[in-house]
Amino acid sequence: MKHTNFKHYCVATHYPHFMPLVTALLLSGCATFSKDGGFDNVKQTTQQHINQEIVWPKSKSEQIKNDDQVKVLLERKLDVETAVQIALLNNKRLQAAFYALGISEADLVQAGRLPNPRFSMLYAKNNGDYKIEQAFTFNIFSLITMPKAVEIERRRFEKTQKSTALEVLKLANHTRMAYFNAVATSELTRYSEQVRESAEASAELARRMYKAGNWNKLEQAREQSFYADAVLEYANAKNKQLRAYEALSRLLGVPSDQITLLERLPDLPTSVEDLQPFEQTAFENRLDLQVAKLETEALAKQLGLTKTTRLINVLEIGPARVLEGSRNDPYKKGLEIGFEIPLFDWGTARVAKAEAIYMQAFNETAQVAINAQSEIREAYNVYRTHYDVTKHLRDEIVPIRKKILSENQLRYNGMLTSPFELFGDARAQVASVKNYIESLREFWLADSTLKMTLIGSNAMEGQ
Repeated sequence: MKHTNFKHYCVATHYPHFMPLVTALLLSGCATFSKDGGFDNVKQTTQQHINQEIVWPKSKSEQIKNDDQVKVLLERKLDVETAVQIALLNNKRLQAAFYALGISEADLVQAGRLPNPRFSMLYAKNNGDYKIEQAFTFNIFSLITMPKAVEIERRRFEKTQKSTALEVLKLANHTRMAYFNAVATSELTRYSEQVRESAEASAELARRMYKAGNWNKLEQAREQSFYADAVLEYANAKNKQLRAYEALSRLLGVPSDQITLLERLPDLPTSVEDLQPFEQTAFENRLDLQVAKLETEALAKQLGLTKTTRLINVLEIGPARVLEGSRNDPYKKGLEIGFEIPLFDWGTARVAKAEAIYMQAFNETAQVAINAQSEIREAYNVYRTHYDVTKHLRDEIVPIRKKILSENQLRYNGMLTSPFELFGDARAQVASVKNYIESLREFWLADSTLKMTLIGSNAMEGQ
């Protein structure tokens, strides 16, 4: 007995009326991946907001080139924009986020391809009588629903590109904030060291005067207390500095000992921007709102597809041939059609679920829009408040403290005041400068937050 060899069985030859179907199947398999994987759209979106370069190194040579660029940038003191550039080139979490593009594009390509055809065969033999059934079927329903499925995945691919661009901009913003914090903690540490040195000199002088009998115990203990507090404050400042550098290190993807920053924060701007332009551009630039809209649109398409396939979601058709009788009898040729019978499941549960998912996304998108307006107003208020406070510290309080110290310096030179009053005024003057630095840091953090609210939510999972 000879076995049927499917390898030599040609559907097109035996069933020429199936040629259009075969052609359609072949064309459906022509969906291909793009050259850039959607990365160019991500670059275009991010460049509307920042001037830094982003790259997606996929080969070893590209990675080496990227690493060399990072090394060059690390050779000089980093300003905030250079720090952001290093993070965009070197942050591994961001590099991992880029591969979401590949995953989403693969889903899009897969949606444009039909499932593989199915071959089934029945073979039975009894006393020289044979029963052989062969069928080669295709899921025709997938071909019918393919345009909707492709459109759904195309919108999700576009959503992934927007989401990826948003992750780039979030990283840039968090790097700016970490940079300002690191520079500020370095400045504050230096001033804390000055306070400690001043308090140490004052405490030592008080100890000597008390020992000589020229100072009472209470006054000596007060100066010692100032010194103890200054030592504690300096230790806390050093700890904050280390933590700030490590936070920046994680974002840049380089060890903290390779990071050299500028000594001072940028100066306060000469003026502030008004709220109205921020509100006007909110809905044009908010990527999180665009992402939510694209997801809602994809779910709307999905809802339509679910309703279309509510009763039948599998329809297979294809050529078949049957042999009944002796092995030398001719085959009977025909068609095999298979589909679900909606006897128990009429698809109502799937439709209800799809409708609920869509309405959930619809309301979440509406909330994103509401949050966007509120976040911008809140961020602007914080930005404006820190600007006014910082400007007042710079123009009023710090100069007054400096003037008091200068006047007491003259009085001390004329032996009209004690050295302890001079030490106290020096500490107060340094404290006012420290308050200004802290306020200036808060302003730049608020400035970064405000700019981010025009792009999307400031939240970022991990670093």
